[in-house]
Amino acid sequence: MKKTIGLLLIATLTLSACGRVRDSAINPFNWFGGSETVETTAEEVNPLIPQERESLLRRPEAEYAGTLVADLTTLKIERVAGGAIIRVKGIASTQGAFDVRMEPENEDQEPVKGVLTYTLLAVQPPGFRQGPAQSREITAAVFRTDQELANVRTIRVVGANKTLQSRR
Repeated sequence: MKKTIGLLLIATLTLSACGRVRDSAINPFNWFGGSETVETTAEEVNPLIPQERESLLRRPEAEYAGTLVADLTTLKIERVAGGAIIRVKGIASTQGAFDVRMEPENEDQEPVKGVLTYTLLAVQPPGFRQGPAQSREITAAVFRTDQELANVRTIRVVGANKTLQSRR
């Protein structure tokens, strides 16, 4: 009985001393101090997309070397669920054109006075023959949502010798 009372007394004194250790420098949880509120700047970052890092072995991204496509033949606006596909066919000046793109001329792809303008570009390597028109035909397309097309009345595609447009 005397042993249990002595052990309980020692355990009680030891436990009550923990209150002082909590605030002392001996406790490793106090080594960096308490937390404090710091003002943060809001950035739009998607946590699911990893940040791009420059690698020592990575080549720098090459600049696009596309030039205007010579002639444009057709421009079609195809309605699809949630938006429209803007499709244009053109005829390159030589055979072998590749990496065809419809680059927006409007800043941030916003319409200017209701007009959304694209430029049809393709990389056209030198040294290729001109050949028949069928062998030089190229196609490019861009999808735009209904929200992006809400203020658009005219879609214009520019080539080197011809410009096509479609109105609502």
